[in-house]
Amino acid sequence: MQLSVGQVHGEVAPGRGQRLRSIIGGSAGNLVEWYDWYVYSAFTLYFAPVFFPSDDPTAQLLSAAAVFAVGFIMRPIGAWIMGVYADRRGRKAGLVVSVSLMCAGSLLIAVTPGYSRIGVAAPALLVLARLMQGLSVGGEYGASATYLSEMAGRRHRGFYSSFQYVTLISGQLIALSVLLLLQGVLPVKDLEAWGWRIPFAIGGVLAIAVFYLRRGLAETASYKAAQKRAGPASSGWLLLREHPREAATVAAMTAGGTLAFYAYSTYMQKFLVNTSGFSRESATEITTAALLVYMLAQPAAGALSDRVGRKPLLVGFGIGGVALTWVIFKSLETVSSSFLAFLLVLGGLLIVTGYTAINAVVKAELFPAHIRALGVSLPYAVANALFGGTAEYVALWFKSRGVESGFYIYVTVMIGVSLAVYLRMPETRNRSQIAED
Repeated sequence: MQLSVGQVHGEVAPGRGQRLRSIIGGSAGNLVEWYDWYVYSAFTLYFAPVFFPSDDPTAQLLSAAAVFAVGFIMRPIGAWIMGVYADRRGRKAGLVVSVSLMCAGSLLIAVTPGYSRIGVAAPALLVLARLMQGLSVGGEYGASATYLSEMAGRRHRGFYSSFQYVTLISGQLIALSVLLLLQGVLPVKDLEAWGWRIPFAIGGVLAIAVFYLRRGLAETASYKAAQKRAGPASSGWLLLREHPREAATVAAMTAGGTLAFYAYSTYMQKFLVNTSGFSRESATEITTAALLVYMLAQPAAGALSDRVGRKPLLVGFGIGGVALTWVIFKSLETVSSSFLAFLLVLGGLLIVTGYTAINAVVKAELFPAHIRALGVSLPYAVANALFGGTAEYVALWFKSRGVESGFYIYVTVMIGVSLAVYLRMPETRNRSQIAED
């Protein structure tokens, strides 16, 4: 990798052009990864009857949500394996492997026959595909968060690293846009019978293209410097032995943030249909519009963190989430106006922006280079599996028991737990481990 002759706060700085190319390349791959991941959620309402025949729509959604959660179970395993791999073999190598797994999972879902043709093998293959995708996403988060944070310069690290969630949300938006397009051109009968397979096939093809894109990325200076120092090899035991406090901080700060994110993004589409009473098409349009504005807010929040610090944004999310989660969900229960529903969903997402825009850089700034990818990904993936991956299932479980408001309380409490961590943790912008690389 071509390096500039200067150093910035101890960092060996890549040239601006190379930095931008690397960030764009890494972000584009992240977009396709998350498109593949979110297509499952976006099309659940259509393919759930194919794999889980039942007369009860809530029961079908519960079964599909359980498989969604199963994918999250693999994310800590993927984070552990791929985190160690990215620390030992390079960030670029980790990114290439993760997109390969995502490609295989998407193509498997696209071609798997339904329950009526192969019986129980259909949901079994669906679970296998989600396990592969869970391994992929578990490794993707740590590798991409580390790569973007290390490639960004100190002055604009919050801004550039926020593009991880810009591309993450872009993937979700593209998944929803594909859904809107198919809803517009296909009859509902065809969409339920075979049309839902199209977005999974698209995702598999795009992942193949990203595989070749990522093979051409430059490696980060931080990783190369860590290799020259020949320190201890990354491992789960090393993480727990040398950085237990940082690992616990990542897990605790993630719990409330990831739960709130999945409550307002992935689950919200189902909530608007199953509780608010909107049509599937209207719910998709409301969710898509809110996510678009939310995506555009990420770089602004990341840039703000470069000026005022990371901690004020995290604390702002915590206070806003504790104060307003109940109000937003209770209001959405009875809302009849699409525009008002959009404003309520957007309000929740803008609160969550205080976490999502900067969570990747905060975690990367806590760990030294030789264990950074694992330190960022493993504790995050554990908390994500426990709270983010189960968000839909827990919400639907509360609804099936007739106490849907229990979910609102659950989200509020977990945001409060993370808020307690935000108030006690150091300001990572001024004490960044990346600056020591």
